[in-house]
Amino acid sequence: MRYIIGGVVLLLIAAVGWSILHIVPASGINAELNTRLADQCARVDIAPGTEDVTIDAELGLAFISAADRRAWFQGGEGAINPQNGIYAMTLDGASVRRVSPPMDNFLPHGISLWRGDDGSKRLFVVNHPPSGEETVEIFDIGANGDLTHVETISFPAMKSPNDLVAVGPRQFYVTNDKGFKNRILGTIEGYLALPLASVAYFDGENGRIVKGGIAYANGINKSADGAAIYVAELLKRRVLVFERNPETNALKRIKTLKVDTAPDNIEVSQDGALWVAGHSKIFEFLNHAKDENTIAPSHVVRVNPRNGVTSDVLISINGEINGSSVGAVWANTLIVGAVFDGHVLVCPMLEILLRGRPAET
Repeated sequence: MRYIIGGVVLLLIAAVGWSILHIVPASGINAELNTRLADQCARVDIAPGTEDVTIDAELGLAFISAADRRAWFQGGEGAINPQNGIYAMTLDGASVRRVSPPMDNFLPHGISLWRGDDGSKRLFVVNHPPSGEETVEIFDIGANGDLTHVETISFPAMKSPNDLVAVGPRQFYVTNDKGFKNRILGTIEGYLALPLASVAYFDGENGRIVKGGIAYANGINKSADGAAIYVAELLKRRVLVFERNPETNALKRIKTLKVDTAPDNIEVSQDGALWVAGHSKIFEFLNHAKDENTIAPSHVVRVNPRNGVTSDVLISINGEINGSSVGAVWANTLIVGAVFDGHVLVCPMLEILLRGRPAET
């Protein structure tokens, strides 16, 4: 018996040591943050949980995925908030409207805009139906930004989807942020920073895992030419850069970009730079998840994918927006969304911040 007890004690000690070794650096507990840009931004109310944003420059609209995650986590009759949906906002924040059609069990998460060679456009949306399997919903985008539902896709390898990037009319990569679907096991996985998350690929007919060994795979995006895939590894505070095989769609890791935050979603600007929003203090974010009155810092950084140089663009520590999950950029406008807050920040005049920095080539 004493050998069993001793073994359990050793396992507990090892688990605690592993957690300290990996979680303390990831948590940002010692990070020093100073306000930047947040006090110059305008608040625009949307709906609870403005988790992902992507911009359609041709229409002059930002598509915003909004879902009440607190209601979802708490369950009960309020699990699906009737305000959940995809919203379209003009880039100046002057006009907001819901553009997704009425749908049952709609709890949107990550989104991706796809453009065809013929000018057609589709919006891909990760959906978490509380009563069913995880899905991706595909919508056609109309001339005024209204969405028409095309189809629902699900496959076994997509078990804990967070974000996705479309690479064809029915093809996409999607991150599984955890290896365990069970909430308790998933929590343990997170606190131990176990590298059990993955990236899956759907080829239009079937889906499969194409890359594993990631410690909480969060946001995902691609370079303009589609040759590189970027994945946010939240619990390692870094962005993984993969070379995409155009024939097999396999991913080969070629680079790692460190960032001073736990990265959430990734957006790519006109010059090829990565705009990464994240959670600089994980434990404060977890407290905010439990209590909406608790402030969680927001942090948006710009990353040069060629040389890894990063620049702080926005830091909010006074509650202007809590728990930033995305920073989408077009021209001189930055739009920041959040995991739980019901608004976005619209931040103009970015050319002042970027003055003197070379564009990506």
